[in-house]
Parts: sequence; C-alpha cells; structure tokens
Amino acid sequence: MVRASISERTTFRWDLAKELDALGSYGFDALSVWRPKVSDLPQSEARRLLDAAGVRVSSLQWAGGFTGSDGRTFRESLTDAGDAICEAAELGTDTLLIHTGCRGGHTLSHARRLVQESLERLAPIAEEHGVRLALKPTHPAASSGCGFFNQLVEARQFVDAIGHPFIGLALDLWHFGAQRDLLSLLPSIIRHVIVVSLADCRGGPTADHDRLAPGDGTLPLERIMKALVDLGFDGDVEFEFVAEPVDPPRQGSADASLAAGYHEALKKARKAARRYGCLSLPAFGKLPAPAPGR
Repeated sequence: MVRASISERTTFRWDLAKELDALGSYGFDALSVWRPKVSDLPQSEARRLLDAAGVRVSSLQWAGGFTGSDGRTFRESLTDAGDAICEAAELGTDTLLIHTGCRGGHTLSHARRLVQESLERLAPIAEEHGVRLALKPTHPAASSGCGFFNQLVEARQFVDAIGHPFIGLALDLWHFGAQRDLLSLLPSIIRHVIVVSLADCRGGPTADHDRLAPGDGTLPLERIMKALVDLGFDGDVEFEFVAEPVDPPRQGSADASLAAGYHEALKKARKAARRYGCLSLPAFGKLPAPAPGR
C-alpha cells in the first residue's frame, strides 16, 4: 500500500521535536528528513526522538552536486554522499535522494560521465548499508543549480545503463505532473520509481519553486496517483509544498502565524493522503487540538 510522508521542507522552520509532535496529531507516521535541519543533532539523538514518536524516516534529502556546481570538488561531493548514506542508515531509512548538480560549465556528456562514475562508486556502499539512491530529475524551467536530467525518459535510460538494483528514481509530481504524456510514460519508468514527491502548481513549474498544497493548483494529482497505484507502486508519497503563514485567532505573533500555517498545511496534506489512498488515516473529527503556538 502507498504510504504518506511529510517532507521537512513543508515545516521548514519547526525543529524535529515540534514536527514529530504535529505529525502524530494528524495521523502521519513518516517524515522525509532534510540533512541541514538535523545537522545540529547527534544522529543517535535524532533517531531516539524518531523512535520515541513512532515515526519512521521515508527518505533523507539529499546528496550530490557531483559536477562541482556548488563549489565542492568531485572528491568532496563523493565523500559527502558516502557520509549521507551512513546517515540514512543510522536514521533507519532505505532511501537517499540524489541531486546531480547543474552542468557547471561541463559539456553535457562530461557532466553525465561524472554522475555515472559517482553513482557507480557509491552503489556498493549503498547496497552494503541497505540504502537506495533515488536520482531526482527536474523540469528545465526549475532546474537551476539542481540538475540537468530534465526528461523522465532520459533519466530512466541513464539508470537503466547503470543497471544497479540500489539506484532508481525520485518522481516529483510538481516537476512533471503537468507533462501531457506522463500517464503514458509511467509504465516505462514505474519499476525504477523509489519515492514520489508531491505538490501542486498552476501552469507548470517555474524558477520561483512555488510548490502549492494538493488541490490549490491545477495538476491532476488524483488521476496520477491512481495510475501509479494501478501500476504497482507501493512506496512513499512525500508531501512537500510551501506552507504559508496564516493569522490564527486571538494570536498575532509571527511564530503563532507560522505555526497556524503549518497546521493548515498538515490538514491539507492529510486530506489529500486520504483521497489518494495513502494509508487509512483516522477521521478528521478524531484529531486532537494542536497546542497554542505549536
């Protein structure tokens, strides 16, 4: 069965303890962890908090930048990716998201060779730790600094060429949900899809990365999710969208406004998760009331 998860990018300014408290309130039992957000915590402490809350980690975001576009050397990026694989294993997840980095002045063929060499070196380490590497293609209109695999077919062919069972794809529906032939492409890529990232948009992706809550845009997300399930996808669907602050009743502080926005985002994600068949979450009426400012 498809499982629902919340990305830490959705609750960006909450610390891990607040996120875990809120997830339980809304019936979610999985979190996609963003590495910078847990970097101040020892891995053992983060794992302790997760275990105590009964929350598993659906994926760790992210490693990559193998082309040097972020200022690191090839060796530094490889070393960091190796560290990320170990971090993922320590957090108990079997999925690490991979961003290639942009071309960084390289020819496209050389950039591809750098990424292929990186993944081929990392694959045995990933397999040893039981962590799959999920390469994330991105829409060309929103790829600055992120990657140069801008077509799903291209990414699938690349992963096919490497041919390692611990290397697959992360399918981000915000990037490709508006693609007219997506439904017809899904059968050819489904066996490689490790994880699905979900957000809505209006008119297609842009460089502003305006990731909307499901239902706030125009993407046919329910139809796409049904197609994924019908094709046998049974992994995690990670809700990753921008939560907007709202003015809560009787409170006007910025923190309270932010918290209210995050709770509203979790409500929307929960409603969508139930609609898409991502686990059987309890009815809305059974939700506990969130604590003020949390």
